[in-house]
Amino acid sequence: SGLGLALLVKQKVPLVGLFRSMFFVPNVISLVVIGLVWQVLLIDKIGFLNRVLEMAGFPGHSWLGDPRFALGSILLVTIWFLMGYYMILFLAGLQEIPQEYYDAARIDGAGAWATFTRITLPMLQPTSFFVLLVSTVSAVAGSQGFDLIYVMTKGGPANSTSLVIFYIYQQAFQFNNYGYAAAMASVLVLILLVITIILFIATKGGRFHYA
Repeated sequence: SGLGLALLVKQKVPLVGLFRSMFFVPNVISLVVIGLVWQVLLIDKIGFLNRVLEMAGFPGHSWLGDPRFALGSILLVTIWFLMGYYMILFLAGLQEIPQEYYDAARIDGAGAWATFTRITLPMLQPTSFFVLLVSTVSAVAGSQGFDLIYVMTKGGPANSTSLVIFYIYQQAFQFNNYGYAAAMASVLVLILLVITIILFIATKGGRFHYA
């Protein structure tokens, strides 16, 4: 999604700067504030989303109070929040690609798809590696969603949104199980270290040969 947005806002069209700012704005707002806003939007019965669904003839749901929907709702808000960040990363990568490459491809008769797969994607591999690394670590640890979980669900309902980082927090600071929490944190660090090493080996540390 970040790459798609970057490709869209890279185009030289009117108000493109405004669109870039709109997508990036969530990243300069506190996650606590974002969590509170989305909590209001998703709250049962009087929430904006449920009102829209009911106006369209669909039943509303308890998005944050039902274990079937709570985690998915948190994940969607997290993805929405991160899209702008990844967009900026990919946009920076796109702007580093020399225009001469595209001009040469156009002269050779390459179409849009061939240009994207033969030039854009290979040249974006270092950026893609960084995004993959950050996304994987965040997904495994649940670190990006901690603030949202704390504000929106407190780990509930029925612990359905208690991801690893939040669970460690609960054990340490709510239940005073400091030893257990420390052990879990140590195991988590080891898992993340192994994942990082595997990614570095698989991608040669983000150093790629451009085709």
